[in-house]
Amino acid sequence: MDLKFIEKTKSETHVEKPRMYKVVIYNDDYTTMNFVVKVLVCIFKKQRDEANKIMYTVHRKGMGIAGVYCYDIAATKMSQAIRMAKNSGFPLKFSMEED
Repeated sequence: MDLKFIEKTKSETHVEKPRMYKVVIYNDDYTTMNFVVKVLVCIFKKQRDEANKIMYTVHRKGMGIAGVYCYDIAATKMSQAIRMAKNSGFPLKFSMEED
């Protein structure tokens, strides 16, 4: 009777953290400050105080970071924000940059 030996191998799984992306919001001369805060609260789930700080940064510096997310979430939030702005008649612009 033959005995078969089973060789045990050690399996290693290497999981990398996903790349993160900043969603950048840009200032324009037409979008109201209140609407920018509304987008930051509704889409990016910011508290009103934080949304106001981001909005003032955008107003003073021309741009600000709405949030940092993995690629799929960043792209989804950005497209939702663009759609919300377009439906409200505002030309608010966003972009994504690797963090």
